[in-house]
Amino acid sequence: MKHYSVTITIAVALIIAVVMARHAALAQNASDQSMNPSDGTRAREMTSASAATNHPDGDAVPVTEMPAGYRDWRLISVAHEEGNLHSFAVVLGNDTAIQAYRAGTLPFPDGTIIAALHYHHVPSAENNKIFGQEQSFVPGAPSNVQFMIKDSKKYATTGGWGFGHFVDGKPVTDVVKIEGCYECHARDPEHDLVFAHYAP
Repeated sequence: MKHYSVTITIAVALIIAVVMARHAALAQNASDQSMNPSDGTRAREMTSASAATNHPDGDAVPVTEMPAGYRDWRLISVAHEEGNLHSFAVVLGNDTAIQAYRAGTLPFPDGTIIAALHYHHVPSAENNKIFGQEQSFVPGAPSNVQFMIKDSKKYATTGGWGFGHFVDGKPVTDVVKIEGCYECHARDPEHDLVFAHYAP
């Protein structure tokens, strides 16, 4: 009887050892697949996870030329920023942008260009004299002009959008700053990285 009990104990121990070894082998296999995916599934998951962190996989490509005729584009919206900015902004769009806004097309098609013209806001003594109280603010000196240009291939590293920042008509080419523009806009993926909604 004692010999029978020892045999059962050894058999159970062997079964447990086999099960543990199998689990270890499966875990190692899963780890190897994640490092060297054969079907690309894990690679796609890792790419999606990387995109979700809002960090581009390559250097941003800054927009260095102002699109011609942007001052004649149609109105998308206006904005008033306080905090440290104290600015007014008018947001304009080219024909492709306006058509997409009106049709509710998302994501925006390639060729969409959105311009944001920013100005410091200042009180208007002339208007306040007419109103009889301090209530009027108007655009002061321009602070910058910014562009978003949709080209899903050229600007693939920044969500399909090229970002341009111009001060006194000169482009800012600092890649870190342009990537900062992308990272900020990437917080609004539901609207294809675009903050401005079409004003009624």
